[in-house]
Amino acid sequence: MVLSSKHMIRALAVVCFVPLLFSCASYNNRIGTYYDQVVSNQYEKAYLAIDHNKLLLRKRNRLLYLFEKGKMAHLLKQYDSSNLFFNEADLFIEDAHTSTKDIALGTLLNPMMETYKGEDFEKFMVHYYKALNYLGLGQGDEAMVEARRISLTSYAQQEKTGDKANKYSDDAFALMMQGIIYEQSGDMNNAFISYRNAVDLFLKNKNSWYGVGLPEQLKQDLLRTAAANGFMDEVQHYSTLLNTTLQPVAKAAGGELILFWENGLAPVKQEQDFFFSLTKNGLGNFAFTDATGTVNVPFIFDNNLNTNNIKVEDVRSLRVAFPKYMEQPVFYTQGSVSLNNARYSFEQAENVNDIAFATLKERFLKDMTKTLSRLAVKKLAEAAARANKSEKDKDEREAVATAIQVFSFVTEKADTRNWQSLPHTILYTRIPLQAGTNELTINLSGANQQTKPINLVVQGNGRLQVQNVCTLR
Repeated sequence: MVLSSKHMIRALAVVCFVPLLFSCASYNNRIGTYYDQVVSNQYEKAYLAIDHNKLLLRKRNRLLYLFEKGKMAHLLKQYDSSNLFFNEADLFIEDAHTSTKDIALGTLLNPMMETYKGEDFEKFMVHYYKALNYLGLGQGDEAMVEARRISLTSYAQQEKTGDKANKYSDDAFALMMQGIIYEQSGDMNNAFISYRNAVDLFLKNKNSWYGVGLPEQLKQDLLRTAAANGFMDEVQHYSTLLNTTLQPVAKAAGGELILFWENGLAPVKQEQDFFFSLTKNGLGNFAFTDATGTVNVPFIFDNNLNTNNIKVEDVRSLRVAFPKYMEQPVFYTQGSVSLNNARYSFEQAENVNDIAFATLKERFLKDMTKTLSRLAVKKLAEAAARANKSEKDKDEREAVATAIQVFSFVTEKADTRNWQSLPHTILYTRIPLQAGTNELTINLSGANQQTKPINLVVQGNGRLQVQNVCTLR
Protein backbone atom coordinates (compact mmCIF):
# COMPACT_ATOMS: atom_id res chain seq x y z
CA MET A 1 0.00 0.00 0.00
CA VAL A 2 1.33 3.43 -0.95
CA LEU A 3 0.44 6.36 1.32
CA SER A 4 -0.43 9.72 -0.13
CA SER A 5 1.84 12.57 0.91
CA LYS A 6 -0.90 13.88 3.20
CA HIS A 7 -1.27 10.57 4.99
CA MET A 8 2.50 10.07 5.11
CA ILE A 9 3.00 13.37 6.90
CA ARG A 10 0.21 12.60 9.33
CA ALA A 11 1.52 9.11 10.08
CA LEU A 12 5.08 10.24 10.62
CA ALA A 13 3.96 13.11 12.79
CA VAL A 14 2.01 10.70 15.01
CA VAL A 15 4.97 8.32 15.21
CA CYS A 16 7.20 11.18 16.24
CA PHE A 17 4.89 12.91 18.69
CA VAL A 18 3.23 10.07 20.60
CA PRO A 19 6.32 8.60 22.31
CA LEU A 20 7.80 12.03 22.83
CA LEU A 21 4.90 13.94 24.36
CA PHE A 22 6.88 14.07 27.59
CA SER A 23 10.05 15.30 25.89
CA CYS A 24 9.62 18.88 27.13
CA ALA A 25 10.04 17.65 30.72
CA SER A 26 13.54 17.83 32.17
CA TYR A 27 15.26 14.89 33.82
CA ASN A 28 14.60 16.49 37.21
CA ASN A 29 10.87 16.66 36.46
CA ARG A 30 10.75 13.04 35.35
CA ILE A 31 12.30 11.75 38.58
CA GLY A 32 10.25 14.21 40.62
CA THR A 33 8.82 11.73 43.13
CA TYR A 34 12.28 10.50 44.08
CA TYR A 35 13.72 14.02 44.21
CA ASP A 36 10.90 15.32 46.43
CA GLN A 37 11.58 12.53 48.92
CA VAL A 38 15.28 13.39 48.97
CA VAL A 39 14.50 17.05 49.67
CA SER A 40 12.16 16.08 52.52
CA ASN A 41 14.83 13.74 54.03
CA GLN A 42 12.73 10.62 53.44
CA TYR A 43 15.74 8.59 52.45
CA GLU A 44 14.23 5.14 52.82
CA LYS A 45 11.28 6.05 50.59
CA ALA A 46 13.66 7.66 48.13
CA TYR A 47 15.84 4.54 48.09
CA LEU A 48 12.81 2.41 47.19
CA ALA A 49 11.40 4.92 44.70
CA ILE A 50 14.50 4.60 42.50
CA ASP A 51 13.51 1.05 41.59
CA HIS A 52 10.07 2.22 40.46
CA ASN A 53 11.25 5.00 38.16
CA LYS A 54 11.24 3.80 34.55
CA LEU A 55 13.69 6.45 33.41
CA LEU A 56 16.32 5.50 36.00
CA LEU A 57 15.90 1.82 35.13
CA ARG A 58 16.77 2.34 31.48
CA LYS A 59 20.12 0.97 30.41
CA ARG A 60 21.43 4.32 29.20
CA ASN A 61 20.85 5.75 32.69
CA ARG A 62 22.53 2.92 34.60
CA LEU A 63 25.24 5.18 36.03
CA LEU A 64 22.66 7.63 37.38
CA TYR A 65 20.79 4.72 38.97
CA LEU A 66 24.00 3.60 40.70
CA PHE A 67 24.81 7.15 41.85
CA GLU A 68 21.41 7.67 43.45
CA LYS A 69 21.15 4.17 45.02
CA GLY A 70 24.67 4.50 46.42
CA LYS A 71 23.98 7.92 47.92
CA MET A 72 20.66 6.90 49.52
CA ALA A 73 22.19 3.73 50.97
CA HIS A 74 24.99 5.87 52.40
CA LEU A 75 22.51 8.25 54.03
CA LEU A 76 20.75 5.21 55.51
CA LYS A 77 24.16 4.15 56.92
CA GLN A 78 24.03 0.97 54.84
CA TYR A 79 27.69 1.37 54.00
CA ASP A 80 28.24 -2.12 52.55
CA SER A 81 25.27 -1.76 50.19
CA SER A 82 26.29 1.77 49.30
CA ASN A 83 29.71 0.65 48.18
CA LEU A 84 28.25 -2.19 46.12
CA PHE A 85 26.54 0.48 44.04
CA PHE A 86 29.50 2.88 44.04
CA ASN A 87 31.98 0.14 43.12
CA GLU A 88 29.83 -0.76 40.14
CA ALA A 89 29.61 2.94 39.25
CA ASP A 90 33.40 3.19 39.50
CA LEU A 91 33.84 0.27 37.09
CA PHE A 92 31.19 1.70 34.76
CA ILE A 93 33.08 5.00 34.57
CA GLU A 94 36.39 3.23 34.04
CA ASP A 95 35.00 1.10 31.18
CA ALA A 96 32.79 3.80 29.63
CA HIS A 97 33.32 4.40 25.93
CA THR A 98 31.27 5.95 23.15
CA SER A 99 29.69 3.21 21.06
CA THR A 100 28.51 3.39 17.47
CA LYS A 101 24.95 3.08 18.76
CA ASP A 102 25.45 6.10 21.04
CA ILE A 103 26.77 8.16 18.16
CA ALA A 104 23.81 7.18 15.99
CA LEU A 105 21.24 7.93 18.69
CA GLY A 106 22.89 11.21 19.56
CA THR A 107 22.94 12.28 15.91
CA LEU A 108 19.48 11.10 14.85
CA LEU A 109 17.67 11.92 18.09
CA ASN A 110 19.43 13.86 20.87
CA PRO A 111 22.19 13.41 23.49
CA MET A 112 19.57 12.47 26.12
CA MET A 113 19.34 9.10 24.33
CA GLU A 114 23.05 8.38 24.74
CA THR A 115 24.55 6.42 27.61
CA TYR A 116 25.22 8.76 30.54
CA LYS A 117 28.92 8.71 31.44
CA GLY A 118 28.99 11.22 34.32
CA GLU A 119 30.25 14.76 34.84
CA ASP A 120 33.94 15.01 35.68
CA PHE A 121 33.29 16.25 39.22
CA GLU A 122 30.79 13.43 39.81
CA LYS A 123 33.59 10.92 39.27
CA PHE A 124 35.61 12.46 42.12
CA MET A 125 32.55 12.43 44.38
CA VAL A 126 32.28 8.64 44.02
CA HIS A 127 35.69 8.36 45.72
CA TYR A 128 34.56 10.65 48.53
CA TYR A 129 31.53 8.53 49.37
CA LYS A 130 33.37 5.24 48.98
CA ALA A 131 36.06 6.45 51.38
CA LEU A 132 33.45 7.57 53.92
CA ASN A 133 31.77 4.18 53.66
CA TYR A 134 35.02 2.27 54.19
CA LEU A 135 35.98 4.46 57.14
CA GLY A 136 32.49 4.01 58.59
CA LEU A 137 32.96 0.25 58.35
CA GLY A 138 36.41 0.44 59.94
CA GLN A 139 38.01 -0.85 56.73
CA GLY A 140 41.12 1.32 56.67
CA ASP A 141 42.95 -0.73 54.04
CA GLU A 142 40.08 -0.36 51.58
CA ALA A 143 39.97 3.38 52.29
CA MET A 144 43.69 3.53 51.45
CA VAL A 145 42.97 1.88 48.10
CA GLU A 146 40.38 4.58 47.47
CA ALA A 147 42.97 7.24 48.29
CA ARG A 148 45.23 5.84 45.60
CA ARG A 149 42.33 5.75 43.13
CA ILE A 150 41.86 9.48 43.66
CA SER A 151 45.34 9.93 42.16
CA LEU A 152 44.39 7.86 39.11
CA THR A 153 41.26 9.94 38.55
CA SER A 154 43.33 13.12 38.91
CA TYR A 155 45.85 11.91 36.32
CA ALA A 156 43.04 11.00 33.91
CA GLN A 157 41.41 14.41 34.33
CA GLN A 158 44.71 16.24 33.80
CA GLU A 159 45.35 14.23 30.64
CA LYS A 160 41.83 14.98 29.38
CA THR A 161 42.15 18.74 29.82
CA GLY A 162 45.88 19.10 29.21
CA ASP A 163 46.15 20.40 32.80
CA LYS A 164 45.06 23.84 31.58
CA ALA A 165 44.74 26.54 34.22
CA ASN A 166 41.30 27.60 32.99
CA LYS A 167 39.88 24.08 32.97
CA TYR A 168 38.64 21.70 35.66
CA SER A 169 41.83 19.64 35.53
CA ASP A 170 41.89 18.34 39.11
CA ASP A 171 39.87 18.56 42.32
CA ALA A 172 41.30 20.24 45.41
CA PHE A 173 38.69 18.68 47.69
CA ALA A 174 39.53 15.18 46.46
CA LEU A 175 43.19 15.84 47.27
CA MET A 176 42.23 17.08 50.74
CA MET A 177 40.17 13.93 51.26
CA GLN A 178 43.09 11.84 50.08
CA GLY A 179 45.32 13.48 52.70
CA ILE A 180 42.76 12.80 55.42
CA ILE A 181 42.56 9.11 54.47
CA TYR A 182 46.35 8.76 54.55
CA GLU A 183 46.56 10.59 57.87
CA GLN A 184 43.82 8.42 59.38
CA SER A 185 45.87 5.34 58.44
CA GLY A 186 49.05 6.81 59.94
CA ASP A 187 50.80 7.41 56.60
CA MET A 188 51.99 10.93 57.36
CA ASN A 189 54.33 11.15 54.37
CA ASN A 190 51.59 10.59 51.79
CA ALA A 191 49.23 12.74 53.87
CA PHE A 192 51.74 15.61 53.56
CA ILE A 193 52.06 15.07 49.79
CA SER A 194 48.28 15.13 49.31
CA TYR A 195 47.79 18.24 51.44
CA ARG A 196 50.66 19.92 49.60
CA ASN A 197 49.12 19.08 46.22
CA ALA A 198 45.81 20.55 47.37
CA VAL A 199 47.48 23.73 48.63
CA ASP A 200 49.49 24.07 45.42
CA LEU A 201 46.27 23.81 43.41
CA PHE A 202 44.78 26.68 45.41
CA LEU A 203 47.96 28.76 45.08
CA LYS A 204 48.05 28.13 41.34
CA ASN A 205 44.53 29.59 41.14
CA LYS A 206 45.07 32.68 43.34
CA ASN A 207 43.95 30.99 46.60
CA SER A 208 40.52 30.11 45.24
CA TRP A 209 39.24 26.92 43.67
CA TYR A 210 35.76 27.00 42.09
CA GLY A 211 34.13 29.15 44.73
CA VAL A 212 36.18 27.87 47.69
CA GLY A 213 38.90 29.91 49.38
CA LEU A 214 42.01 28.17 50.69
CA PRO A 215 40.83 26.78 54.07
CA GLU A 216 42.79 27.73 57.17
CA GLN A 217 42.51 24.12 58.31
CA LEU A 218 44.21 22.91 55.15
CA LYS A 219 47.10 25.34 55.75
CA GLN A 220 47.57 23.91 59.25
CA ASP A 221 47.26 20.32 58.03
CA LEU A 222 50.04 20.92 55.50
CA LEU A 223 52.38 22.55 58.03
CA ARG A 224 51.60 19.96 60.73
CA THR A 225 52.27 16.94 58.49
CA ALA A 226 55.41 18.57 57.10
CA ALA A 227 56.69 19.04 60.67
CA ALA A 228 55.69 15.48 61.61
CA ASN A 229 57.90 14.23 58.76
CA GLY A 230 60.76 16.50 59.78
CA PHE A 231 60.44 18.60 56.60
CA MET A 232 61.29 21.88 58.30
CA ASP A 233 62.35 23.56 55.04
CA GLU A 234 58.85 22.87 53.72
CA VAL A 235 57.34 24.28 56.92
CA GLN A 236 59.33 27.49 56.43
CA HIS A 237 58.60 27.64 52.70
CA TYR A 238 54.83 27.27 53.03
CA SER A 239 54.60 29.43 56.14
CA THR A 240 55.98 32.25 54.00
CA LEU A 241 53.80 31.45 50.98
CA LEU A 242 50.63 31.16 53.07
CA ASN A 243 51.46 34.05 55.40
CA THR A 244 50.79 31.91 58.46
CA THR A 245 52.57 29.87 61.10
CA LEU A 246 52.08 26.41 62.50
CA GLN A 247 49.79 26.61 65.51
CA PRO A 248 50.83 24.12 68.20
CA VAL A 249 47.90 21.97 69.33
CA ALA A 250 47.99 19.68 72.34
CA LYS A 251 47.28 16.05 71.48
CA ALA A 252 43.71 15.19 72.47
CA ALA A 253 43.28 12.07 74.60
CA GLY A 254 40.33 10.89 72.54
CA GLY A 255 41.85 11.71 69.16
CA GLU A 256 40.14 13.98 66.64
CA LEU A 257 37.01 14.08 64.52
CA ILE A 258 36.90 15.51 61.02
CA LEU A 259 33.25 16.33 60.43
CA PHE A 260 31.92 17.04 56.95
CA TRP A 261 28.68 18.98 56.60
CA GLU A 262 26.92 18.36 53.28
CA ASN A 263 24.59 21.31 52.86
CA GLY A 264 21.77 21.69 50.35
CA LEU A 265 21.45 20.09 46.94
CA ALA A 266 23.46 20.43 43.74
CA PRO A 267 21.95 22.41 40.85
CA VAL A 268 19.64 20.66 38.41
CA LYS A 269 19.68 21.01 34.66
CA GLN A 270 16.94 22.65 32.63
CA GLU A 271 16.65 23.33 28.92
CA GLN A 272 17.22 26.62 27.12
CA ASP A 273 16.94 27.53 23.43
CA PHE A 274 19.54 29.17 21.20
CA PHE A 275 18.99 30.22 17.57
CA PHE A 276 21.77 30.10 14.98
CA SER A 277 22.12 30.48 11.23
CA LEU A 278 24.83 29.16 8.92
CA THR A 279 27.22 31.71 7.43
CA LYS A 280 30.13 31.50 4.98
CA ASN A 281 33.15 33.79 4.81
CA GLY A 282 35.20 34.80 1.80
CA LEU A 283 37.58 31.89 2.30
CA GLY A 284 34.77 29.37 1.99
CA ASN A 285 34.68 28.50 5.69
CA PHE A 286 31.31 27.76 7.28
CA ALA A 287 30.31 28.84 10.79
CA PHE A 288 27.16 29.20 12.87
CA THR A 289 26.26 32.67 14.11
CA ASP A 290 23.66 33.59 16.70
CA ALA A 291 21.08 36.35 16.20
CA THR A 292 23.29 38.96 17.90
CA GLY A 293 26.35 38.06 15.86
CA THR A 294 28.45 37.73 19.01
CA VAL A 295 28.68 33.92 19.11
CA ASN A 296 30.44 32.16 16.25
CA VAL A 297 30.79 28.39 16.24
CA PRO A 298 32.69 26.47 13.53
CA PHE A 299 30.90 23.83 11.46
CA ILE A 300 32.70 20.51 12.02
CA PHE A 301 32.07 18.49 8.89
CA ASP A 302 31.37 14.80 8.77
CA ASN A 303 33.82 12.93 6.55
CA ASN A 304 30.98 11.84 4.28
CA LEU A 305 29.61 15.34 3.80
CA ASN A 306 30.34 17.06 0.50
CA THR A 307 30.92 20.73 1.32
CA ASN A 308 30.29 21.71 -2.29
CA ASN A 309 26.64 20.76 -1.89
CA ILE A 310 26.07 22.98 1.16
CA LYS A 311 23.94 26.05 0.62
CA VAL A 312 23.75 28.65 3.36
CA GLU A 313 20.09 29.31 2.58
CA ASP A 314 19.27 25.67 3.44
CA VAL A 315 20.29 26.28 7.04
CA ARG A 316 18.72 29.67 7.68
CA SER A 317 17.76 28.99 11.29
CA LEU A 318 18.53 26.29 13.81
CA ARG A 319 16.88 25.98 17.20
CA VAL A 320 19.36 24.45 19.62
CA ALA A 321 18.14 22.93 22.88
CA PHE A 322 21.03 23.28 25.31
CA PRO A 323 21.31 22.48 29.04
CA LYS A 324 21.67 25.10 31.73
CA TYR A 325 21.99 24.67 35.48
CA MET A 326 19.44 26.00 37.95
CA GLU A 327 20.78 26.60 41.45
CA GLN A 328 18.90 25.08 44.39
CA PRO A 329 19.31 27.70 47.15
CA VAL A 330 20.49 26.33 50.48
CA PHE A 331 18.17 26.53 53.49
CA TYR A 332 20.92 26.66 56.12
CA THR A 333 23.56 29.33 55.66
CA GLN A 334 25.69 29.00 58.82
CA GLY A 335 26.86 26.18 61.04
CA SER A 336 29.16 25.41 63.94
CA VAL A 337 29.84 22.60 66.40
CA SER A 338 29.80 22.85 70.20
CA LEU A 339 31.69 20.44 72.47
CA ASN A 340 32.89 20.89 76.06
CA ASN A 341 32.18 24.64 76.08
CA ALA A 342 34.25 25.10 72.92
CA ARG A 343 32.94 26.16 69.51
CA TYR A 344 34.29 24.99 66.14
CA SER A 345 33.41 26.73 62.87
CA PHE A 346 32.92 25.05 59.51
CA GLU A 347 34.94 26.03 56.45
CA GLN A 348 34.02 25.37 52.84
CA ALA A 349 35.83 22.43 51.31
CA GLU A 350 33.92 21.89 48.04
CA ASN A 351 31.32 23.98 46.22
CA VAL A 352 29.60 21.51 43.90
CA ASN A 353 27.22 24.23 42.76
CA ASP A 354 30.03 26.49 41.47
CA ILE A 355 31.90 23.60 39.87
CA ALA A 356 28.78 22.50 37.98
CA PHE A 357 28.13 25.96 36.54
CA ALA A 358 31.79 26.56 35.72
CA THR A 359 32.48 23.23 34.01
CA LEU A 360 29.37 23.53 31.83
CA LYS A 361 30.55 26.99 30.77
CA GLU A 362 34.09 25.70 30.11
CA ARG A 363 32.88 23.14 27.60
CA PHE A 364 30.17 25.33 26.04
CA LEU A 365 31.96 25.84 22.71
CA LYS A 366 32.87 22.17 22.34
CA ASP A 367 29.36 20.93 23.15
CA MET A 368 27.66 23.63 21.07
CA THR A 369 29.86 22.82 18.07
CA LYS A 370 28.87 19.16 18.29
CA THR A 371 25.18 19.99 18.70
CA LEU A 372 25.06 22.50 15.84
CA SER A 373 26.88 20.18 13.46
CA ARG A 374 24.42 17.42 14.33
CA LEU A 375 21.41 19.66 13.67
CA ALA A 376 22.90 21.05 10.47
CA VAL A 377 23.22 17.54 9.05
CA LYS A 378 19.52 16.98 9.74
CA LYS A 379 18.66 20.32 8.13
CA LEU A 380 20.73 19.52 5.05
CA ALA A 381 19.03 16.12 4.79
CA GLU A 382 15.69 17.91 4.86
CA ALA A 383 16.82 20.27 2.10
CA ALA A 384 18.15 17.39 -0.02
CA ALA A 385 14.83 15.58 0.28
CA ARG A 386 12.85 18.51 -1.10
CA ALA A 387 12.00 18.27 -4.80
CA ASN A 388 12.90 20.54 -7.68
CA LYS A 389 9.92 22.00 -9.45
CA SER A 390 10.52 19.78 -12.49
CA GLU A 391 10.50 16.49 -10.61
CA LYS A 392 7.48 14.26 -10.97
CA ASP A 393 7.60 12.93 -7.39
CA LYS A 394 7.55 16.41 -5.94
CA ASP A 395 4.69 15.74 -3.50
CA GLU A 396 6.25 12.58 -2.12
CA ARG A 397 9.65 14.20 -1.69
CA GLU A 398 8.07 17.21 -0.05
CA ALA A 399 6.30 14.84 2.33
CA VAL A 400 9.58 13.16 3.25
CA ALA A 401 11.25 16.52 3.80
CA THR A 402 8.38 17.69 5.98
CA ALA A 403 8.54 14.46 7.95
CA ILE A 404 12.26 15.01 8.55
CA GLN A 405 11.50 18.55 9.69
CA VAL A 406 8.81 17.36 12.10
CA PHE A 407 11.01 14.57 13.40
CA SER A 408 13.92 16.94 14.00
CA PHE A 409 11.68 19.38 15.84
CA VAL A 410 10.10 16.88 18.23
CA THR A 411 13.30 15.00 18.98
CA GLU A 412 15.49 18.05 19.66
CA LYS A 413 16.18 17.96 23.38
CA ALA A 414 19.01 18.97 25.69
CA ASP A 415 20.66 16.44 27.97
CA THR A 416 19.42 17.53 31.40
CA ARG A 417 20.72 14.54 33.36
CA ASN A 418 23.01 14.83 36.38
CA TRP A 419 23.58 13.30 39.83
CA GLN A 420 20.70 14.96 41.66
CA SER A 421 21.42 14.04 45.30
CA LEU A 422 24.89 15.59 45.48
CA PRO A 423 25.16 18.44 47.99
CA HIS A 424 25.30 22.10 47.06
CA THR A 425 28.33 22.65 49.30
CA ILE A 426 30.56 20.52 51.53
CA LEU A 427 32.03 22.17 54.62
CA TYR A 428 34.29 20.69 57.28
CA THR A 429 35.86 21.21 60.68
CA ARG A 430 38.38 19.39 62.87
CA ILE A 431 37.42 18.74 66.51
CA PRO A 432 39.59 17.38 69.37
CA LEU A 433 37.87 14.64 71.38
CA GLN A 434 38.11 13.52 74.95
CA ALA A 435 38.56 9.83 75.73
CA GLY A 436 35.23 8.00 75.87
CA THR A 437 31.87 9.59 75.09
CA ASN A 438 31.70 12.98 73.35
CA GLU A 439 28.30 14.64 72.93
CA LEU A 440 28.50 17.18 70.12
CA THR A 441 25.85 19.68 69.09
CA ILE A 442 25.84 20.88 65.49
CA ASN A 443 24.14 24.28 65.36
CA LEU A 444 22.65 25.26 61.99
CA SER A 445 20.83 28.47 61.11
CA GLY A 446 19.12 29.81 58.00
CA ALA A 447 18.56 33.21 56.48
CA ASN A 448 15.10 33.37 58.08
CA GLN A 449 16.68 32.90 61.54
CA GLN A 450 15.31 29.37 61.75
CA THR A 451 17.72 27.12 63.65
CA LYS A 452 18.26 23.39 63.83
CA PRO A 453 20.42 21.52 66.36
CA ILE A 454 21.80 18.09 65.44
CA ASN A 455 23.13 15.94 68.25
CA LEU A 456 26.00 13.61 67.51
CA VAL A 457 27.66 11.16 69.90
CA VAL A 458 31.24 10.13 69.11
CA GLN A 459 33.41 7.73 71.09
CA GLY A 460 36.92 9.11 71.46
CA ASN A 461 39.32 6.24 70.76
CA GLY A 462 42.59 8.16 70.51
CA ARG A 463 42.58 8.11 66.70
CA LEU A 464 41.44 10.34 63.86
CA GLN A 465 37.82 9.68 62.89
CA VAL A 466 35.82 10.91 59.87
CA GLN A 467 32.05 11.37 59.73
CA ASN A 468 29.52 13.42 57.79
CA VAL A 469 26.11 14.97 58.41
CA CYS A 470 23.69 16.02 55.66
CA THR A 471 21.03 18.70 55.36
CA LEU A 472 19.73 18.20 51.83
CA ARG A 473 17.13 20.93 51.59
